[in-house]
Amino acid sequence: MSTKPPHFDPTAFTDNMKESAQQIWLAGLGAFSKAQQEGGKAFETLVKNGLDMQRKTQETAEAKLHEATQKMTGIAQELNQKATGQWDKLETIFEDRVAKALSRMGIPSAEQYQSLLDRIESLEQQLGTAQTKKRKASPESGDL
Repeated sequence: MSTKPPHFDPTAFTDNMKESAQQIWLAGLGAFSKAQQEGGKAFETLVKNGLDMQRKTQETAEAKLHEATQKMTGIAQELNQKATGQWDKLETIFEDRVAKALSRMGIPSAEQYQSLLDRIESLEQQLGTAQTKKRKASPESGDL
């Protein structure tokens, strides 16, 4: 059982194309005629519609710009916080390594140094108190 493709009639096709073209032409003439009759009123309506569309587009663009600005600000703040955290970590690592290196060289830490200064001050105070007591306990040679 064989089926034949539908028969193509070039004349019918050409007639249909001519009829469609004629209708498009007539529609265009009708639109042109209506525009001439309404004249300025149609133009003013188009201008008003254009202004409304421009206003809506501008509002939408401004809203999108504001939204994008807020997102970018948030991202910038987040990156700043991360960077600060990384610098803090790096600083801590650096300080730890320097402290270890100084310790290996026999240099006391800041805490050890402060402890030593506190001990010296305490000993100086004790020594000063002991010398004062000693002076009071023994008469000096020139005081008779």
